[in-house]
Amino acid sequence: MTGRVIAVTGAGRGIGRAVAARLAAAGAAVAIGDLDAELAVETAGAIGARPGGRLLGLSLDVTDTPSFEDFLRTVETQLGPIDVLINNAGIMWVGPFEEEPEEAALRQFDVNVHGVLRGMKLVIPGMRKRGRGHVVNIASAASKVAPAGEATYAATKHAIHGYSTAVRAELRGTGVHVSLVMPGVVDTELAVGTATGPTRRLTTDQVADAVLDVVLRPRFEVFVPRQVAALTRLAALLPGRARDALHHLLVPDQLAALSDRSVRAAYEQRTRTARLPEG
Repeated sequence: MTGRVIAVTGAGRGIGRAVAARLAAAGAAVAIGDLDAELAVETAGAIGARPGGRLLGLSLDVTDTPSFEDFLRTVETQLGPIDVLINNAGIMWVGPFEEEPEEAALRQFDVNVHGVLRGMKLVIPGMRKRGRGHVVNIASAASKVAPAGEATYAATKHAIHGYSTAVRAELRGTGVHVSLVMPGVVDTELAVGTATGPTRRLTTDQVADAVLDVVLRPRFEVFVPRQVAALTRLAALLPGRARDALHHLLVPDQLAALSDRSVRAAYEQRTRTARLPEG
């Protein structure tokens, strides 16, 4: 990892922060992008910025092209050409689909889908010219399954899976890799009040370990935990009724789990109406 330049979006907290810390500890020069610029700088300091500015905290709004361009330009000016972009920023609304406010649905697509597409479009051309590079999209197990109560969120993650698959096909033979990291429910603010089903709630460090591993050994699909991969493959082979039964057994029903909506009220209000940190 020594000498690699890695940019992480939505890295002021949660999964992004853990990923940035793990990559920096492995020797990479890491840029922490976050909508809250002060939080990004504080996070860089807490992780332990090294002499020479090899760990940066920068302002980044993934829903705004000029902001993303400025972020990438600053990273390349201060650290060098970007070897890896980790698209991590994401938000989630939970509840009955017909009760979801329109602005919540639009905001999820702006951040979770268009934020990722924007990053890929801006960073990959330079990687292709250099003949090397890697984009890691932090998706979700919801890229393969769709829990009740997470309709729009699951739709955004399915979209990222499809988009990444197509872009990967276009990049074949260029030296540029595309990877998807798909964790289950992680212990972050995004998942507060939700259930995990039969699996344990993941830690951000577990996801960070998976990201470090895929940066070192690029491959397309990485599930966390790994057993989820086998389950999704099994489900694809089953007939409809058996597949539905397996889904009911293994995929948490977030409508049933979220008996007290107030536990998510502050988070969802903030991510829906204010330009505050994602991740």
